[in-house]
Amino acid sequence: MRPTALITGGGRGLGAAIARELAPTHRLLLGGRGSSVLDDLAAELPDAAAWPVELTEPEALAAACAGIDRLDVLVHNAGFCELGTVADAGMHQWRKTFDVNVFAVAELTRLLLPALRAAGGHVVLINSGAGLRANPGWGAYAASKFALRAFGDALRAEEPALRVTSVHPGRIATEMQRAIVASEGGEYRAEDFLTAESVATLVRQAVLAEADAHPTELVIRPRPR
Repeated sequence: MRPTALITGGGRGLGAAIARELAPTHRLLLGGRGSSVLDDLAAELPDAAAWPVELTEPEALAAACAGIDRLDVLVHNAGFCELGTVADAGMHQWRKTFDVNVFAVAELTRLLLPALRAAGGHVVLINSGAGLRANPGWGAYAASKFALRAFGDALRAEEPALRVTSVHPGRIATEMQRAIVASEGGEYRAEDFLTAESVATLVRQAVLAEADAHPTELVIRPRPR
């Protein structure tokens, strides 16, 4: 029986790239809000199914997890980013950022821990360079990613039978990045950023690492061109 991987934010961008990398070896559950994009990707890949759920709604999340009794890989890729200085970012922005980037991750992991334990599974946390260093205007987002890193460290210590990998990529050429650059008043140039495929390849390598290896942290930066 093929191992199963659940990827949140699995319909586009980095999530879709990770799905394509894992498709040859894994049965896939593609998490996201219900959409034709999610359905189309599930139809494109072998042994893949859409897993539509709103991650910030606890009851819906619990219902979606109820039928999963074994899970080999859980990739937390869904995220939210809205820039703003400490002076400008209000409580609503901070709450929304932490709801998606931290609280939903913690709750989904908690709900799926029995399934992950049953498989001796692997939790992959798609973090950010902002989870290692906070820059001006990135306060709420960076704080959520620092918290996500701490969550990964705690999970790794508490669940030694699982592998827990924090992935810290630099900026990736995605539609989300295009929106971020626009909010910064800059010009979007895809060649300035990592490709989603490059990051997804390294995620696959971490997932497929030999059983004696525990890749705890990956830091990925774009090479200057």
